[in-house]
Amino acid sequence: MAKKPISTNSNKASAQPRYHQTARELQAFGTVTSVLPLQLEEPIRLEMTEQLNQLLADTMTLRDLYKKSHWQVSGATFYQLHLLFDKHYEEQSATVDTIAERIMLLGGISIAMAADVAELTRIPRPPKGREEVPAQLSRLLDAHELIITECREIAELATKLGDPGTNDLVVSDVLRPSELQAWFLSEHLVNAPLVEAEPLRKSA
Repeated sequence: MAKKPISTNSNKASAQPRYHQTARELQAFGTVTSVLPLQLEEPIRLEMTEQLNQLLADTMTLRDLYKKSHWQVSGATFYQLHLLFDKHYEEQSATVDTIAERIMLLGGISIAMAADVAELTRIPRPPKGREEVPAQLSRLLDAHELIITECREIAELATKLGDPGTNDLVVSDVLRPSELQAWFLSEHLVNAPLVEAEPLRKSA
C-alpha cells in the first residue's frame, strides 16, 4: 500500500512555530503611501515625515539623555534631580510615541533603532562617564533649545504647506512640554543662597 505524500503546503495552518523567517520590506524608508484619505498631497507628506523624523531622532536622544542623567546624577541635589530626570524621561517617551505615530499616520516610516537615531540626531553625544550636575543640566538645556527651535520651524512650515494636524502636534505635544521642562531645568542653575540670604544694603 503506497504511503501518502507529506504535505508541504506552507500556508496550511499548524500549531508549529515557524522560526527564522525573513521577507522583503513592505515599504522603503523615505517614502509615503498614497492610500490614506488625508487630503494632503504626497510632496507635503514626504516633507513633513522627513522633518518629523529629524525631530523624532532628536527627541529620542533627549529622552535617553534624561535616563543617563537619572542614573548618574550625584551630589546634594541627587534626590530631587533623580526624580525630576526620570519624570522628564517618561514624558519624553510619550512624546516619542506621539511623533512616530504622526509619521506613520502620514504614510511614512518612522525611525526606530538606536543606530539610526545616532546617525540622524543633531544633539552631540555625551561622554560615557559621569558629569557634574551643572554640566548635565546644561547639556539637557542645549538639547531642549535645539528641539524648541526645530518645533518652531516645523510648525511654521506645516502651516505654510496646509498641514494643521502636524502644526498642532508639534506645538501642543512637543514644543510646550519642552519649554516647561527647560524651565524646570534652568531654575536649578540659579546661583541663589541656600541657607543665608544676602543682607540688604542701605542706599547712600
